Amino acid sequence: MILQDSPVGPLSADASDGAITQLNWARGGTLTEGPLFAQAQAELSAYFAGALQEFTLPLAPRGTAFQQQFYAALCAIPYGETRTYGDLATELGVSAQAIGQACGANPIAIFIPCHRVLAANGLGGYSGAGGIEAKVALLKLEGAAGLLL
Repeated sequence: MILQDSPVGPLSADASDGAITQLNWARGGTLTEGPLFAQAQAELSAYFAGALQEFTLPLAPRGTAFQQQFYAALCAIPYGETRTYGDLATELGVSAQAIGQACGANPIAIFIPCHRVLAANGLGGYSGAGGIEAKVALLKLEGAAGLLL
């Protein structure tokens, strides 16, 4: 069941043990009803309406210890702000390439805001459906579009 028919396409989610484990683009997920489903719908609606800047949903992304550290660093990037792959690489003591790979492996895009990570001289990539166009749409929604010019 679709959580949200959003400006970046239909979104659904998978969940386990009361937490979201994956955000799905344009396909159904295992989260189809209940309090977590309702909370996810409400928070996504508020986010896309420009009324929510920080998600409070319980999230449980799978990943290595480094990926968990990386997801925490992403969640610490404030709404409407960006960091570069290099910024995060310095903060976490890894290469910018490792940051790019971790961004591409983020299973809960939007909720864990990898769209806020840019290349030193451009947008970088985006693994969500719609690619760079979706990344730009999310940054515009957050008022970070001025950073793209």
